Amino acid sequence: MKAVAHTPTRLARGLILGSIGLLFAVPIVAMVEFTLRRGLAGGHDLSRWTALFQGGFAGPYRSVLVALGNSVGLAVGTVSIVLLLLVPTLLLVHLRFPRLRRVMEFVCILPISIPAIVLVVGLAPVYSVLARLLGSGVWTLAFAYGITVLPFAYRAIQTNLDGVDVCTLSEAARTLGAGWVSVLVRVLIPNLRRGILAGAFISIAVVLGEFTIASLLNRITLQTALVVVSKADPYTAVILSLLALTFAFLLLLVIGRLGTVRAGSRRRPTTGGQL
Repeated sequence: MKAVAHTPTRLARGLILGSIGLLFAVPIVAMVEFTLRRGLAGGHDLSRWTALFQGGFAGPYRSVLVALGNSVGLAVGTVSIVLLLLVPTLLLVHLRFPRLRRVMEFVCILPISIPAIVLVVGLAPVYSVLARLLGSGVWTLAFAYGITVLPFAYRAIQTNLDGVDVCTLSEAARTLGAGWVSVLVRVLIPNLRRGILAGAFISIAVVLGEFTIASLLNRITLQTALVVVSKADPYTAVILSLLALTFAFLLLLVIGRLGTVRAGSRRRPTTGGQL
């Protein structure tokens, strides 16, 4: 097969990937080196790492585990809220109200132009009412985070939606007798799996790394807990940041792997070559 004219060469791909990998690797290596320093004595050792793990995250560091649980719960809640609202709405606009697509795009992209501190000022009165009605638990941040991640999730899903002929797929399924729920769950969503996973990845990364909204609304999340720890022990704060990065990477890897396994199981042919 003839290569596409604009396809980069193997050398160009290697240089691009190497540059991006170096961009991410340099700060991480610097963080690791910082945690291994022995201070004025010079040299490096693992004393800070072993002290942290031998202590079992006790004392002032136990709050980091609580904050990590809060952030993971917020990530799950935010992704659920955004995807449950955004995916059906995008499909409805695409199938029934195509003239509203520009309005939908403007509404979904708008939060990216609003600074986080301005967003908090606008949400503060809403949260005061929400606290009286439902309480002021950390889970309430999922609503604010849903607004924050909306532009990223929208762009990821809309890009996938533009490459799928959902009108033809839905009409074919309806012709064969499928209901709208069956069309949505069994036909359209599987074809949007790549965009949905990409939106979930970005949403989780944004939630796990968000600090401003949680700090101004006085909620305990991973980033606010790390700031508190850094004031007492900057070395331990960097170690915990590295562990948090590793956890986030493994979490995204597991989610991506689950999506790949499901797609592979759907494409696997039946025995005997039967359809």
